[in-house]
Amino acid sequence: MIDLTVLEEQLGRTVQRARERNIIIPTFAQMKDPTLAPPAIRAQLSDVGLWDVDSRNLFRITWKNDPVAWGSGFGHVNSIELPSSLTGVPARIIALVGKWFPTGAHKVGATVACLVPRLVTGQFDPTTQKAVWPSTGNYCRGGAYNAALLACESVAILPEGMSRERFEWLSNLAGEVIATPGTESNVKEIFDKCWELRTTRDDVVIFNQFDEFGNHLWHYDVTGHAMTEVLERAMRPGDTYQGVVLTTGSAGTIGCGDYMKEVFPTSKVAASEALQCPTLLLNGFGGHRIEGIGDKHVPWIHNLKTTDLVMSIDDEACMSLVRLFNEPAGRAYLVRQGVPEDLVSKLDLLGISSIANVLSSIKFAKWYELGDSDVVLTVFTDSMELYGSRLRELRQERGTYSDLNAAADYHRYLLGSTTDHVEELGYWDRKRIHHLKYFTWVEQQGKTYAEIQAQWYDPSYWRGIHAQVGEIDALIDEFNARTGLLRDL
Repeated sequence: MIDLTVLEEQLGRTVQRARERNIIIPTFAQMKDPTLAPPAIRAQLSDVGLWDVDSRNLFRITWKNDPVAWGSGFGHVNSIELPSSLTGVPARIIALVGKWFPTGAHKVGATVACLVPRLVTGQFDPTTQKAVWPSTGNYCRGGAYNAALLACESVAILPEGMSRERFEWLSNLAGEVIATPGTESNVKEIFDKCWELRTTRDDVVIFNQFDEFGNHLWHYDVTGHAMTEVLERAMRPGDTYQGVVLTTGSAGTIGCGDYMKEVFPTSKVAASEALQCPTLLLNGFGGHRIEGIGDKHVPWIHNLKTTDLVMSIDDEACMSLVRLFNEPAGRAYLVRQGVPEDLVSKLDLLGISSIANVLSSIKFAKWYELGDSDVVLTVFTDSMELYGSRLRELRQERGTYSDLNAAADYHRYLLGSTTDHVEELGYWDRKRIHHLKYFTWVEQQGKTYAEIQAQWYDPSYWRGIHAQVGEIDALIDEFNARTGLLRDL
């Protein structure tokens, strides 16, 4: 359960800070349906850019922003359906688009859901404490951004091998940026740095995306509802929703699968990872290039009881498709193969892990032999806006991208996708993966044997977390009322 104990003295200081900085906090209900936000706030957003460090952008933490960089309003959930000319399968693969969040990635949702419960209970005091955001990429960006919007100082921790864009952006927003050894899969080094900060500093609070249930809860509630809305608009008579397919990373986004199974009990949840580090599939380890999906462990917030399938994606496929989707020769080749030109022009909406999600969805569709009345959901976590340096590195390393390169990548990695490196999970397979949590979380990170057992055996464990949405919203409403700012709009 998320601790919602109220510490009144600290809460009083936090309310005063919010009053001074004109900060109004959105509820989960408003993030699901931003038309519930006060009309005055929606009007103010017409003069605010999507990435501006302006507290009103807290109300843009939603899947429903108009897809523009400045002054956006709200519409339907941003999503794109990929045609079979691109995927090579008849199944309808539909992705929610993360680019149109502040910071260009949906991680701002997860971070606000981790920080806000601590603020509205007084458990985090922005006048004396700093928020620490350990991450392999977008989470620390989202955390630093939301901390700035909420008048909190922050410390970002991420591997030194992450893209240059991340470090440049963080240097302008986070008070401190700490680079740890390695790349995506070096999560243990991030955890070690967190323990060092805990033992040497009394001014920090760690918001670890891998064990913060706010991360899971935001995607269960907000992303889950967004997905059902996409299905309501997209599904035709006779269509069947088959499942959601996602790279696991911190296991936050895959929390939407818990909600989707409540609405569609026979649907599947598939978890994907890098072939170069197949932790779920083979208890494996290694480095890889699919930025943002750190691994070598099973996140504490991953509900394995609802995971039906695990699979691995070769990072070379992702890096090759980065070029196919973004180089002029690649785009021209796709158009010649019948991929709609309008869609081709939007392929920069897919960052590296988004491409992995597409490849995983194709593999899922082939595994279950899905047809043209079957619908699969996934997510474009972020866009190429955050990976321009990676594209330049590939050009320097591999030279000019030609028609021949495009033909090879299209037929090998899209049309030629196979069903290798897939495991369909039975009860004991799920339990085996769940048991891997013990070595990271109980032995190393201070979790208890009783809780890891409760995650598996107690049916009220996950239901209890999901039920906290209403309680958190009530605390947010009370906090906003205490600041008095809503009255002055």
